[in-house]
Amino acid sequence: MLAGAQSLEEILKLEFLGTTSNSGSCPTLFLTDRGTYVVQGYRVTDPEAIATAEAREGGLPDTETLIEIPVELLKFAPQGV
Repeated sequence: MLAGAQSLEEILKLEFLGTTSNSGSCPTLFLTDRGTYVVQGYRVTDPEAIATAEAREGGLPDTETLIEIPVELLKFAPQGV
């Protein structure tokens, strides 16, 4: 569970930080009121990539998914947050 969150179902406020999309949809980076980031991007569906994530310690819980974003999107992440 995320620090400061009572549950993952509680209301989450997002602050738009930026996008590298010309249409304004995805990929997009948001800052939350929990001091975390939310990314909007393409869901990873490649079985080999998913197997790699599942094989590491901690695996890939059913409540999580892999999202692919371009490196350029991280330029919108504030320094020191």
